[in-house]
Amino acid sequence: MIPFEEAKAIVLDNTANFGAIKVDLDTAVGQYLAETVRTDRDFPPFNRVTKDGIAIAFEAYESGQREFKLTGIAAAGTPELELNDKLQAIEVMTGAMLPLGTDTVIMYEQLNIQDGTAIIEKTVKQGQNIHKQGSDEPRGSVVLEKGLRISPAEIGVLASVGKKQVAVYRKPKVAIIATGNELVAVETTPKPHQIRTSNAYSIAAALEELGVSWERFHLKDQPEELKSALKNLSLKFDVLVLSGGVSKGKYDYIPEILEAIGTSKLFHRVQQRPGKPFWFGKNKKENTTIFAFPGNPASTFANFHIYFVPWLYKCLHQEPELHKIQLVDAFNNDLPLTRFVRSYASLTKNRLEAKLILGNGSGDLTSLCKANGFVELAPDCLHKIGDWVPFIPTKRII
Repeated sequence: MIPFEEAKAIVLDNTANFGAIKVDLDTAVGQYLAETVRTDRDFPPFNRVTKDGIAIAFEAYESGQREFKLTGIAAAGTPELELNDKLQAIEVMTGAMLPLGTDTVIMYEQLNIQDGTAIIEKTVKQGQNIHKQGSDEPRGSVVLEKGLRISPAEIGVLASVGKKQVAVYRKPKVAIIATGNELVAVETTPKPHQIRTSNAYSIAAALEELGVSWERFHLKDQPEELKSALKNLSLKFDVLVLSGGVSKGKYDYIPEILEAIGTSKLFHRVQQRPGKPFWFGKNKKENTTIFAFPGNPASTFANFHIYFVPWLYKCLHQEPELHKIQLVDAFNNDLPLTRFVRSYASLTKNRLEAKLILGNGSGDLTSLCKANGFVELAPDCLHKIGDWVPFIPTKRII
């Protein structure tokens, strides 16, 4: 059995590179850029009118001209017009190209238009109401850095530079495997000795939130069936996430079988609660990573967020997020184990505070709904009110 800090370090030292793929812009939200994106032309690409009004040559205004005959209209999406007489003006709409021969735009609210002539009624500054070509970004500028998570804001930028498809880091294909003879389907009425499978559903939902593709399987506690199925799944998936079968019971075959199919054990059992029997390894031949969590709901749920989530972020070239939170309850961890205690985090007076939710052991599933994360409490330590401790979120807080 190894300390928690060592276990987490081993997990994060054994990430995988899943390469990059091209995806359509419509499906790119939530993905991570695998390329640096540059502008393919100036931003904006022309001198852009920012107000509805008229465009003039400021030279005429400066020489005392206040009345301008209107000679045309420039709308957004039309080719550039040209002003041939500086004593005249062209009507312009927001988003239009500034007509050649003009350098100043006066909005309608500052004009009196009569019989096709615009009379200026307010003071004018040269160059006003014009978004200059290239003033945001000149052609070739980096607008999105490699590794950035794509949000709706980035989608707009990608569209504006012509990226119909974009290179992103590929996320792993995950097999979720629930083991145990006691498990039955959700829609089944369980017999007294049976329970409905739930861990596989909560993990699938968590993967869905992360944008990771998955398939779900249920395997009985039968060694030959387990060996055949795990060997085949190792060939088809990048990651196996197992729930159950890793403790010291007579039917906990998973550690032995994983090693029998060529998986190298990196550790088994961690000095932590919940989730102590966690088994982690890699099948180097198939380049498959295996997270084998204990079957108790809190153990599976906690270990997924403690280990798998930061591992995934690092695989996608992201730095795992580190959160600190202030305790509003004292807790005496008198065990030689790192404790992960369910908690409810809230923002109070500009700081995150955690109220502990003391559940009914690792099998307590319903208390997970009352929490939005786990606080990490060091072993053999009295944690006082006001102490700052690590926090692992399981839901969005703000």
